[in-house]
Amino acid sequence: MVNYNELTCHELKEKIDNQEVSSEEVINSIFDRIDKIESKIHAYISLFRDSALQDAKVIDSQIKKGETVGRLSGIPIAIKDVMCTKGKFTTCGSRILENYIPPFDATVVERVKKEDAIIIGKTNMDEFAMGSSTENSAFGYSSNPWELNRVTGGSSGGSAAALAADETILALGSDTGGSVRCPASFCSVVGLKPTYGLVSRYGLVAYANSLEQIGPMTKDVTDCALLLSIINGNDHCDSTSAPFQNKSYMNALVSDVKDFTLGIPKEFFGEGTEKAVEKGVWDAIHKFEDLGANYNEISMPHIAYSIPTYYLIAMSEASSNLARFDGVRYGFRAEKSEADWDEVFGITRQKGFGAEVKRRIILGTFALSAGYYDKYYLKALKIRTLIKNDFEKALSKHSALITPTMPTTPFKIGEKIENPLSMYMGDIDTVPINLAGVPAISIPCGFVNNLPIGMQIIGRFFDEETILRIAYTYEQNTPFHNEKPNL
Repeated sequence: MVNYNELTCHELKEKIDNQEVSSEEVINSIFDRIDKIESKIHAYISLFRDSALQDAKVIDSQIKKGETVGRLSGIPIAIKDVMCTKGKFTTCGSRILENYIPPFDATVVERVKKEDAIIIGKTNMDEFAMGSSTENSAFGYSSNPWELNRVTGGSSGGSAAALAADETILALGSDTGGSVRCPASFCSVVGLKPTYGLVSRYGLVAYANSLEQIGPMTKDVTDCALLLSIINGNDHCDSTSAPFQNKSYMNALVSDVKDFTLGIPKEFFGEGTEKAVEKGVWDAIHKFEDLGANYNEISMPHIAYSIPTYYLIAMSEASSNLARFDGVRYGFRAEKSEADWDEVFGITRQKGFGAEVKRRIILGTFALSAGYYDKYYLKALKIRTLIKNDFEKALSKHSALITPTMPTTPFKIGEKIENPLSMYMGDIDTVPINLAGVPAISIPCGFVNNLPIGMQIIGRFFDEETILRIAYTYEQNTPFHNEKPNL
């Protein structure tokens, strides 16, 4: 018997189109899996069983009649709960938006719907995407399918866990400082952060506008190329959207890296990188060498300043963006109607926001305050330019850069939550990419003690084709993407 929930999108799509399986059967297979293991994983905040089955029946009817259907017809997709879904809860993992129902869809949600994908639920996440472990969710943490007492990574941890546990076929995440790539690494799935501006951010609840991007999360590189092909392209609703029309990335799926030159920045293998992770990534680099690629070890001197630069910029933007949650217009409001507005405002935010969100708002407000703006925020913007220049210089001489995605394997739940600085330092390999705005993909490259290791492939601006091709070549010549956790 075929377990349809275990298949990839491209495998399932062929079966649905040939009427070997109905979309309704696929949706039932997914929800059977969710019923069986979701209590262990907690990948979802909301599930939409009734509407998903109704949509599946419509698509099955269209296919039987020979009508034209979309590229994702009948395929289940999970949406990170930071993207607006019309008529369905969008909480951002926060009590302050616990009962918020948007009146519109995010552009990426519109685009997957247009291709007849079926939204099965909204996935768990760190509150307002602020975290690297999905422990900061107001609705409880998610567990890593590979070892249930380990974190999934964050902030898109629910999306990654749902994929790894076969509770969905496709997923969308958002990446502000590694929030797609970190959980992809920790859960042994594929996660891509596109070039800044390639994918519309309209309908993505803002955390740090100049850093964040929506990205595909999938079981293999083929599905990643397919989902990126659907969500990319200019959007007049997003002023930061790049002026490029939608394009397909399926032609990037070529298993060949002969004559490619890869850069290996030594700063990404520095202090704090586990030896097993370093070995796993170097084994992958030597695999590329066996497949005909060349590599050079290089230096990117300003990477050392990435963590303080990133957190100053991200927290400053967050303090501005989250000012809209005031208890007046929408979302949670403290029950004290007789009080002055400023008192209601304060109580609402005190009760509605979690500890990590409050911490980042306070630090960001401090960095932007009179007397400190030049000292902190403006200086961070200048360092950001130097980091971007490092990437441009390195990528002008190399096809792509190869690094670990995360310096460690997944850590235990509760291990770092009380030590924010330790948690922030874990982002050392991912935040530089957001500061520069370049694209990067994380793919599985091994295991140590049954815990996944992720490899990060970084490319030039708007050159997603190259990193997809390199990722696809590695995937086709290694077995790691086929491994499944024992649940």
